[in-house]
Amino acid sequence: MKRDRIAEPWGARTPYGPGEPWPVRVDTYLGEGTSSEQVDRWVQSASVLHSNGDGLDIAVRDGPIVGVRGRADDRVNHGRLGPKDLFGWQANHSRDRLTRPLVRDGGRLVEASWDEAMNRVVARTRQLLAESGPSSIGFYTSGQLFLEEYYTLAVVARGGIGTAHLDGNTRLCTATAAEALKESFGCDGQPGSYTDVDHADVIALYGHNVAETQTVLWSRILDRLAGPHPPAILCVDPRPTPVARAASVHLAPRPGTNVALMNGLLHELIANDWFDPAYVAAHTVGFEDLQAIVQEYPAERAAAICGIEVDDLRSAARLVGKADRLLSTVLQGFYQANQATAAAVQVNNIHLLRGMLGRPGCGVLQMNGQPTAQNTRECGADGDLSGFRNWANPEHVAQLAEIWNIEPSTIPHHSPPTHAMQIFRYAEQGSIGMLWVQATNPAVSLPELARIREVLSRDGLFLVVQDMFLTETASLADVVLPAAAWAEKTGTFTNADRTVHLSEKAVEPPGEARSDLDIFVDFADRMALVDKDGAPLVGWRTPQDAFEAWKRCSADRPCDYSGLSYDVLRGSGGVQWPCTPDHPAGTERLYTDGRFWADPDRCETYGRDLLTGAPVEVTEYRALNPSGKALLKGADYRAPHEQPSDDYPLALLTGRTLYQFHTRTKTGRAPQLQAAAPDVWVEMSADDAQALSLSEGDLAEVTTVRGSVRAQVRLTAIRPGVIFLPFHYGYWDAADPSEPDGAGRAANELTPTEWDAVSKQPLFKSGAARVRKLAAADGRAAPAPTTTASAPLSGDVPATSGGPDAEADEAIRPWSAP
Repeated sequence: MKRDRIAEPWGARTPYGPGEPWPVRVDTYLGEGTSSEQVDRWVQSASVLHSNGDGLDIAVRDGPIVGVRGRADDRVNHGRLGPKDLFGWQANHSRDRLTRPLVRDGGRLVEASWDEAMNRVVARTRQLLAESGPSSIGFYTSGQLFLEEYYTLAVVARGGIGTAHLDGNTRLCTATAAEALKESFGCDGQPGSYTDVDHADVIALYGHNVAETQTVLWSRILDRLAGPHPPAILCVDPRPTPVARAASVHLAPRPGTNVALMNGLLHELIANDWFDPAYVAAHTVGFEDLQAIVQEYPAERAAAICGIEVDDLRSAARLVGKADRLLSTVLQGFYQANQATAAAVQVNNIHLLRGMLGRPGCGVLQMNGQPTAQNTRECGADGDLSGFRNWANPEHVAQLAEIWNIEPSTIPHHSPPTHAMQIFRYAEQGSIGMLWVQATNPAVSLPELARIREVLSRDGLFLVVQDMFLTETASLADVVLPAAAWAEKTGTFTNADRTVHLSEKAVEPPGEARSDLDIFVDFADRMALVDKDGAPLVGWRTPQDAFEAWKRCSADRPCDYSGLSYDVLRGSGGVQWPCTPDHPAGTERLYTDGRFWADPDRCETYGRDLLTGAPVEVTEYRALNPSGKALLKGADYRAPHEQPSDDYPLALLTGRTLYQFHTRTKTGRAPQLQAAAPDVWVEMSADDAQALSLSEGDLAEVTTVRGSVRAQVRLTAIRPGVIFLPFHYGYWDAADPSEPDGAGRAANELTPTEWDAVSKQPLFKSGAARVRKLAAADGRAAPAPTTTASAPLSGDVPATSGGPDAEADEAIRPWSAP
């Protein structure tokens, strides 16, 4: 039976029990008029519109792509594909693809040759280097390029230009994942594996709506739930998501209280002796300090802060405390909320206390939000040093300089790398004179959009945008470079459980569009970037050669690719790093022996204070952790800076929806996906809607101190006092991409520019809003408002600031609303 995969996004069930292999189910979608027999060739790849890394084959017929099918032997998906996998490829054929470079001439973007466009970029780069030095140049990249492209960019930016201003839009979605792993284990890298779903008897999802963000992984969980001896599910989310509806225990805490919740759970574990003292003593440091903090959060106090029932909190603690095999996952409900890193670290603490790492069914997945976010971090195309090296360790800097054959002083390392929000702040202030944006759309995805538009439009900022489409950001650029898309180039990328896939080129890019790798190499050549012997700094020209260069950089580091090659990956179902010549099959789980990458001489970071973000000095770290054990780090709860008030009584959350991805650059151009979620909505409880005389389908205005958005009302069982808007919708009309849509529908018009003290990830789930009715569902205008919803979120928690230290506060203040 053919299924409607929009109406049934997770497909048919294939039940299985604990320890059994997940059954194969091959999903296929071919364009109208094409059958499998008519396909000329199938080309190996994997999905790029989420972080799951579903293996798939691309169908090619008479030149273009005509469909996809899941790879039955892939370790990630066993043949299954989600809606974005099945339909998203159609964006490659969109009629508004960029096919030639554009340059700004007389205030307008006009077509130009590659020589003219690149000469402008190079001339501006050289001018700024001569006048102001490397710190006048910034790069803002993506979570959707290939490994080979990120590594080349890192070499160019760090080793060639010498700038500290390189970060990715991964800062918005998975910076906290990386930081939480580093804080607990000394290094990035997911301890667990997707195969832990096959063995776990309890699966805990913290702020992770896996049903919509990673549909195939949710299919795997659903199949376990449908089989014998299903796992219990713990869901922590203020919204009534599909995960919440399937949960054995659902906790819907007051937004911003995740640390208090986690402290309450940890208190229960310790108080009831639901932990492993032998594992803690042998493999961790910091237990006494953690115990001292969480003892101040008995279940009654934690539940009162979070606004949940104390019996529910205790039930959740019993689940995780008495599980035989516990798998935990974490995503944006923690990462983009108050005290993001501190909360995510407490999830790691549960596993360290219980000794539940490195065994089947026992793992942590601090999830990613984008298909190649892991590579951004590994390769150093964000705030990390290539190969998970430590910026504060001179020996690590010297290692990298030796690999690149440059002087260590060329690599900026005397202060932490610049995070994304600071990059845009420097651009606003004028110290960054050129910003090069690749495969991302900050004019829709960053917080406080009115300000971001002003930054990107500022006189004196030379903006270069490299993309498939003329996005809202590209329309503001001085130079636009047309980029090849997935399936139009070859490269590798790594998913959230460290599985490396090869994506082969299936078709040619349109017009004069080039791969991102070719663009970076061309820039390096035109800039005459050389090593200390005068040889080209970027010595490779093909993706395969770039991969070989990366292997040398990753060797003997946690993300070791030295045992991988294109030949190994070609035809495989994905391989998990570390993969070395001694372990050619890869590594399913990390820390199986209780040994961590936390040794002072090997670790990726010495860590930060979880409340203030202040860096830990090397001498302090050596004294605390001379043997390189895992770290149990606690944190007290601090209330969010911006809380609901009489004027803005509702807590604002933003996030993803199943059928769209990021700013709809691709999914909005796939007809089935766009039709399934064509416009922004505001989700609210029936109680709050009734107080505002709102009904399902009414048009409402959502307002914060920063701006307003118009959205249709959806009524759900979301926690009262909380509203949710998807952030995907910007200012172009999918029905006619050439025509901008001026209606206020970008959720980030509303969000505050505030970031976590540790990970520097923006806190998109921390605003306060009000809602008023504009028109009824039948189109009738609403009368003047007479009331607003009450503020049920205040509870027993005082509305006091108390988050980051003075340094972090100073960083936030200039971005506050006027």
